[in-house]
Amino acid sequence: MTESPPAAAFDLVVRNARVITAADEMHCDIGVKDGRIMQMGAGLAGGTREIDAQGRAVTPGGVDAHCHLEEITSGPVRMADDFDTGTRAAACGGTTTVIPFAAQQKGHSLRAAVEEYRQRAAGRAHVDYAFHMIVTDPTPEVLERELPALIAEGFTSFKIYMTYDALKLDDGQILDVLSVARAHGAMAMVHAENAECIAWLTRKLEAAGRTAPRFHAVARPMLVEREATHRAISLAELVDVPILIVHVSGREAVEQIRWARSKGLKIFAETCPQYLFLTSEDLGLDDSYEGAKCVCSPPPRDSANQEVIWDGLNDGLFSVFSSDHAPFRWDGEQGKRPQGQEVAFGRIPNGIPGIETRMPLLWSQGVLAGRMTPQRFVELTSTGPAKAYGLHPRKGCIAIGADADLVIWQEGDFTLTNGMLHHNVDYTPYEGMQFKAWPAMTIARGQVLWDGRHFTPAPGHGQLLACGEPSLLAERARFTHRYRPQCTADDGC
Repeated sequence: MTESPPAAAFDLVVRNARVITAADEMHCDIGVKDGRIMQMGAGLAGGTREIDAQGRAVTPGGVDAHCHLEEITSGPVRMADDFDTGTRAAACGGTTTVIPFAAQQKGHSLRAAVEEYRQRAAGRAHVDYAFHMIVTDPTPEVLERELPALIAEGFTSFKIYMTYDALKLDDGQILDVLSVARAHGAMAMVHAENAECIAWLTRKLEAAGRTAPRFHAVARPMLVEREATHRAISLAELVDVPILIVHVSGREAVEQIRWARSKGLKIFAETCPQYLFLTSEDLGLDDSYEGAKCVCSPPPRDSANQEVIWDGLNDGLFSVFSSDHAPFRWDGEQGKRPQGQEVAFGRIPNGIPGIETRMPLLWSQGVLAGRMTPQRFVELTSTGPAKAYGLHPRKGCIAIGADADLVIWQEGDFTLTNGMLHHNVDYTPYEGMQFKAWPAMTIARGQVLWDGRHFTPAPGHGQLLACGEPSLLAERARFTHRYRPQCTADDGC
């Protein structure tokens, strides 16, 4: 009688990996069972599937903590990527967790927005996902019931806008929302630009006939980001709550954040590829409409400012490096040319694609160019965002018990074209840029989605994640004085 061969110890073994975490580097095998890392070491037992990494760098799957997928927009404009195409592109670029936004519409329920986006993603996402909430209408119902309940259910972060008429809150509303964040342990993200300054400059420019895409940057100079960043810091200081300033673009906002930290304030920051690899010149040197492809807010600055952002990435100013993927097509009537028309800069759909290029850009031009350590790369693209939004240690690390989200890197020079990408956008702002590496394999909870040449669809493989409290700070470090949002005089306020 022939005996059956023994069952494999693991579902997957990645052998001979050069494992890079936010703190260390080691050479070992990685054993995966039921989608999680079960063992790490030399000479592990066999797996049902085995992959030889041949000493190549293996990093945690990326956590893109700021991206827009299938988000509701106004008028004829529509985002090009949904939860199918967006998470497909994410996986092909090494990202295994995404956190897009569930945007409340003014006059509507915040919970209804979360439920709507939950339905949009269910059964379609190829990688795991969570949601940030966007609070646009902080009514008593939202502040006292909906928002606390949603935080308790695992939606522990939300975004506050200081610009855009359909989204912005005034200072009093911001204070109300920040007090909920403090009371319930949530992370508040702030889009910091001064709306009134932008509106005034836009009116002046349009009256003078200066409407080409390049004037988008003129209407949003660094000072409007500086002022709003300082104001957001001041409001957070008043409530005594940590906040995270998103997509920081400029030297002047960086200076405000450094000043706040010198005072001991808990201010965190995020930046994005467009502030390292694009400049205001990409919006156009003349009145050509081609610059609309790079219109985003805040806009890219000049080349000298790129060095300031690189410094902030390396010295710890930034905790998160996100794509701010906001995908609009170039051709057609729903994208950068609404209804097929070239419009004034203030009406150009705001945002650029980048969910697939985020990690390869920073690995190529940061790590392999000698501008960043591989450990810092992991901290910015995986571990930091996982900690900021309550997903660590399940996400953002290579450790026993963590989800088996892995990227195996393949080095080699090539020139990027949009045809290589997997998003549903018909251009990339990084067309023609030289890359030094790309993911040779992306593994999401133990399943190979991308093998360097082919994407294996896995709609529904992506799970909705419940987020915990942010862990960028220890519990005792979160608050510095005795202010409590709902205390009374009898409590000693």
